[in-house]
Amino acid sequence: MKEKLAKIKVLLFDWDGVFHAGHKNEHKSSTFSEADSMGVNMLRFGFWLQNGEMPITAIISGENNVTAKYWAQREHLDATFSSAKNKVEILAFIKDKHDVDPDEVMFVYDDILDLSLAKEVAHRVLIYRKANPLFIDYCRDKGYYDFLTHNDGGNHGVREACELTLDAMGRFEETIEKRVAFSGEYSTYNSERLALNTTHFMAKDGSFE
Repeated sequence: MKEKLAKIKVLLFDWDGVFHAGHKNEHKSSTFSEADSMGVNMLRFGFWLQNGEMPITAIISGENNVTAKYWAQREHLDATFSSAKNKVEILAFIKDKHDVDPDEVMFVYDDILDLSLAKEVAHRVLIYRKANPLFIDYCRDKGYYDFLTHNDGGNHGVREACELTLDAMGRFEETIEKRVAFSGEYSTYNSERLALNTTHFMAKDGSFE
């Protein structure tokens, strides 16, 4: 696992059912957790420490969620990808734009529409949901996840996914200690993070614009 994670350059997160329980209103608004936000920030820092550069980090969703876009901008992610019904199409886009292969991609997901992407990439974390035990069994039997969280999207599953991954990298304690100390390394990482401007892409005819 540690050897596989050493190759990761891209962090992809589904939104609905991952950062919240899956509920939305008629305005396509949802919620997010500050505990999950900290987890994602620490995961990015961990990969920055490992690779010496910022991991490409993005939200990919089958919907066009205003909260996801707001959160991505607030956290200075690289991108959001909206209305992505066939999510595996993002791999060709990332390859063309960043020269990154599927074995350099991590994906955190929760449901059926995510499988086309999840089954192709290197590291997959499935967010637990009590209501779909047969789906979880299916993904286990097919080998479509590397970690299954104990917590669901409404109870900080993303934070758990990030901590599990950092631990597998062997960098869990290091990221916490350097963040608490606001070390020179964290300060440099954070400056690089804050300099990023989020680009919002929309799926159209098998590509993203």
